[in-house]
Amino acid sequence: MNQLQRYNLLENWVKNQFPARSFSLSPASSDASFRRYFRIKFSDKSAPKTMIVMDAPPLHEDCSSFLHVANIFSAANVHVPKILAKDLENGFLLLSDLESTTYLEAIGANSSIANDLYNDAIDALIRIQLASCSGKLPDYDETLLLNELNLFPDWYLARHLKVVLNINQKEELNCCFTMITKNNLAQPRVYVHRDFHSRNLMVTSPNPGIIDFQDAVYGPITYDLVSLFKDAYIYLDEEEILDWVIRYWEKARKTGLSVAEDFSDFYRDFEWMGVQRHIKILGIFARLCYRDGKNNYISDMPIVINYLQKTCERYRELNSLLELLDELENKTQETKTGHES
Repeated sequence: MNQLQRYNLLENWVKNQFPARSFSLSPASSDASFRRYFRIKFSDKSAPKTMIVMDAPPLHEDCSSFLHVANIFSAANVHVPKILAKDLENGFLLLSDLESTTYLEAIGANSSIANDLYNDAIDALIRIQLASCSGKLPDYDETLLLNELNLFPDWYLARHLKVVLNINQKEELNCCFTMITKNNLAQPRVYVHRDFHSRNLMVTSPNPGIIDFQDAVYGPITYDLVSLFKDAYIYLDEEEILDWVIRYWEKARKTGLSVAEDFSDFYRDFEWMGVQRHIKILGIFARLCYRDGKNNYISDMPIVINYLQKTCERYRELNSLLELLDELENKTQETKTGHES
């Protein structure tokens, strides 16, 4: 079934939900998956005036995970969409509308409000983490962490940079991956949204509205904090990041979350988790471009590379990864220069 056929099927489903109300559908947002979201705007004055309908093709997406995590996060007293109707066979969900302004858009338009928005996000994150228990969500285990890391050589290096690693380089990279996952797995475990960043946090009341949580797992406590403050779409300098992580750490300790008593230990875990996430993101962005035709993600790579390089500079154990990154970057630049001449 092509997208037009799915759209017609979706529109008919919505009509059946509201046989007495006229409405229009417009694109609300899209993400890095096969899901699409449309905003329903009703013509009459009855409440609510808008809703969101999710189109998640069953061949590629599973609505049941969205429903499961929505229940878990709602019970944690954070603001997620209410499920108003569902058609799991066709992959349709009718959701409450968390409005249309993302953190990314709001902070880009008015950076003075970033302080309030990030404080709200920290409070919401802590509520999610305090609600955590094992067995409710998939484990963010070694297999999953390594599978994500391996997107880097497969898609970023081989496909994007067109680089083939030699045996020594492969061994060095695998050694780094082992060290990184060892650190990640040693951290206290909580519920992890997995993409707790400015495109998935909505400015609404109560704030923030949280979306795109269907891939949530049970894993390292610093992961979502990295997503928030080493965001691939908003660049924060190192002093800003340090300040925000300290604020989170102080609040987390007061609530009884299992964070390291020494902040320097906690910050090291935060940074090493960031290395895992940024290596993974480079692979994902390359795959989105070359497999899925979403070329816009390439322009977001420089922020991610910058975060990754700066972290690797600070830790002796990651120097070999930094050297590899520098070597590949230099090689790529030389290739480009050669082609231009």
